[in-house]
Amino acid sequence: MFMGEYRHTVDEKGRMIIPAKFREELGASFVVTRGLDRCLFVYPYDEWKQLESKLKSLPFTKKDARAFTRFFFSGATECDLDKQGRVNISSPLREYAHLEKDCVVIGVSNRVEIWSKTIWEEYFAESEDSFGEIAENLVDFDIDL
Repeated sequence: MFMGEYRHTVDEKGRMIIPAKFREELGASFVVTRGLDRCLFVYPYDEWKQLESKLKSLPFTKKDARAFTRFFFSGATECDLDKQGRVNISSPLREYAHLEKDCVVIGVSNRVEIWSKTIWEEYFAESEDSFGEIAENLVDFDIDL
């Protein structure tokens, strides 16, 4: 399970250090793709294969299903860590997530998310005030916090 929040930077070549606590669980090869809310999603390869299987089962006759799978898979890139524990994030993915220098890497259960520091701080500030309301809405999913 991935959890925690870490501050890192992206260098001029698009390389970013993956937190040491995440490296082993991500494995030798993992997938980085466009996420929701202008962040990047990072999946260990086995999680990616499970997600791919679920998305393949969506009905291709539904416009939203086609749009989401195009968005999600067209940005996906298989990545490896270098000897310093860095991942090279492609230019299109950096542009999508507005990753220029300072970024935040968070663990979210089965995936890692990479955020621009500015976008993360804005998102967190907006969500922080409604955290209680969001938690109340999760009652419908049988989650007791």
